[in-house]
Amino acid sequence: MSAAARTIQIAIPAPLRKSFDYLVPADLPMPAPGARVRVPFGPRRTVVGVVLAVAASAMPLRQLKPIVEVLDDQPLLPPSMLQLLCWAADYYHHPIGEVIATALPARLRRGEPANTGGASVWTLTAEGAAVDDAVFKRALIQQRVWRALKEAAAGLDDDTLAELSPRWRAAIDGLAAKGWASGYQRECLEAGEHLQTPPPSMTAAQTAAVDAVVSANGFRPFLLHGVTGSGKTEVYLRVIDEVLRRGQQALVLVPEISLTPQLAARFRARFREPVAVLHSEMTDAERACAWLMAHHGKVPIVLGTRSAVFTPLPKLGVIVVDEEHDASYKQQDGFRYSARDVAMLRANRAGVPIVLGSATPSLETLQRVRAGAYTELDLPDRAGGAAMPTIELLDLRRLAIDDGLSHPLRTAISETVSRGEQVLLFLNRRGFAPVWMCYGCGWVAPCQRCDARLTYHRASSRLRCHHCGADSALPATCPGCRGTELNALGEGTERIETALKQMFATARIVRIDRDSVRAKGALEATLESVHDGHADILVGTQMLSKGHDFPNVTLVGVLNADQGLYGSDFRAGERLVQQIIQVSGRAGRAAKAGRVLIQTYHPDHPVFTALRQQNYQQFADYALTERGETGFPPFSHLALLRAESPAIGAALAFLRHAHALARACMPAAEVQLMDPMPSPMERRAGRYRAQLLVQSRTRAPLHALLSDWLERISALKEAKRVRWSLDVDPIDTY
Repeated sequence: MSAAARTIQIAIPAPLRKSFDYLVPADLPMPAPGARVRVPFGPRRTVVGVVLAVAASAMPLRQLKPIVEVLDDQPLLPPSMLQLLCWAADYYHHPIGEVIATALPARLRRGEPANTGGASVWTLTAEGAAVDDAVFKRALIQQRVWRALKEAAAGLDDDTLAELSPRWRAAIDGLAAKGWASGYQRECLEAGEHLQTPPPSMTAAQTAAVDAVVSANGFRPFLLHGVTGSGKTEVYLRVIDEVLRRGQQALVLVPEISLTPQLAARFRARFREPVAVLHSEMTDAERACAWLMAHHGKVPIVLGTRSAVFTPLPKLGVIVVDEEHDASYKQQDGFRYSARDVAMLRANRAGVPIVLGSATPSLETLQRVRAGAYTELDLPDRAGGAAMPTIELLDLRRLAIDDGLSHPLRTAISETVSRGEQVLLFLNRRGFAPVWMCYGCGWVAPCQRCDARLTYHRASSRLRCHHCGADSALPATCPGCRGTELNALGEGTERIETALKQMFATARIVRIDRDSVRAKGALEATLESVHDGHADILVGTQMLSKGHDFPNVTLVGVLNADQGLYGSDFRAGERLVQQIIQVSGRAGRAAKAGRVLIQTYHPDHPVFTALRQQNYQQFADYALTERGETGFPPFSHLALLRAESPAIGAALAFLRHAHALARACMPAAEVQLMDPMPSPMERRAGRYRAQLLVQSRTRAPLHALLSDWLERISALKEAKRVRWSLDVDPIDTY
């Protein structure tokens, strides 16, 4: 084979919008597209790239560098997945190397062998457990590892030991050499515990939904629109059961890590086959093993969050996107893709049905149903005969509140707890209070790096910024007037928890937010205690608002329902309704009746009218009419060019240059180019931010503009002075 025939195109994980050509030396095997290779990149380093194609290079051969190593005998990314990733890079206008890096587990990105062996687990031998701590007087790292192993009867894997010290390997080898520790390779994935009792009987609507999906011939998108508690998960399970009977695989996406354990438990109880779980809190070893098992077709079910959409599945039979409306499916930094939309294209290309499930579907999905592109499967009633909760609005214009709780809500909490039932209080604001204020002069504690106020956290007596993470001690006196009348204003989950402990001294109160469940496994343990009845009142943020099934929760209180009602983003109303309906759906999911109390200063707003009537379709009609009149999605397509810089005015100056370039290459009159403007929160984490919105009725002219425009922007000298990014189909204009 000639040298010219041994040239390949490689995707390198770098922020460069192109592939790179390399030579394959004669003494190395020719790698196939989708295989990993190690290549020199830059003057002094090598990186792991993925072969895109075997193709002739336009560059002179003498200028091409040879690859160093072929890492895979067979493609790690099959042709269908490589094509999907290339499409995603093209559609979202993002560097292909970074797109492919998103699809691969960390171990494979680093070039480690693609084998499905489980993680190594280390335990102390009986002799090792009996040694005296004093023998490690001069081996402190070995002592640290020994102590950790002694406290972990089940052993510790490599990734956990690596967190103790970067020199853990030498320490564990030393212990093993003395016969004090031993290792074994844990099974990567285990089969589930098959359900001993038969699955629940289905309603007629559930049966019709299952029949529609399993009888679909080829690609067909379905919206499974079911009220909260209607048994959408049971429909997923029955569909997947049929897919497995056909010898195929299923991909199930969930929006949040917090939903994964509960759903995984249901899947493992139903199916004998192992379930591969993929999310960001798994160890590198666990993630790589699950990914590779799916890639080799050895696991029939993959359940994961956003990036799991890129898991290779050679026998894909169905895709399920649970809570399809959830904003978590959109990546908000780096490669800004929508997992839901990528899943739709993947199902189309694979020729398989896709099920989008939600009690509160996105307006984009509902519009596609109306246009006939999607088939709606309706589950109008709760499963098991449970009734929908009653919803009442508490008009705060006429009711006094004490620490965020009105008298009717306090009374309802007391009555519910006295019956031995559980209460869920929802407030999407963590911390004790959102404002730390001087009553003398009106000074409010600001974040020095953001256009935002600091939140008071009473447990730690600190002020924290929830945007940039800034942390500071409480000031002894007001910086404005030197007064000492400093007080907390407003309510967060921590304050509500404190108030409840004073109001209901004997009640068991559990708070669930990012502050209370930071440790790995803390959320799962807390949710399990709630299910086991070890809590009377739950207080939490949106972590509690979706997907969870609390059979004994009969009262839900929404404390600050107006938050976000008049947000700057055009989706603010939609998100508010979705969030409140989802959290309201936690009430009365079993035999006991449910009740929802919503505290609001605007009970006559159309949003709350729809909520009181439990009519999401009514709200959707109102919102879609409004979107149609304003020309916002789903009646148009958006792209948002963002820029930020530590220098005042630099981001706006860059966007003004970009704006001029866009006007010079506008492909069609139907593309609208807005003027550059500061972001709603202009200063964040010490950087000044600005944005430029592009809007079009159809996709083709928008993407034609973006392709040409980005090349021109990249050549701007101002582009090197700011940090900038393009967000196609943004779900957040903040």
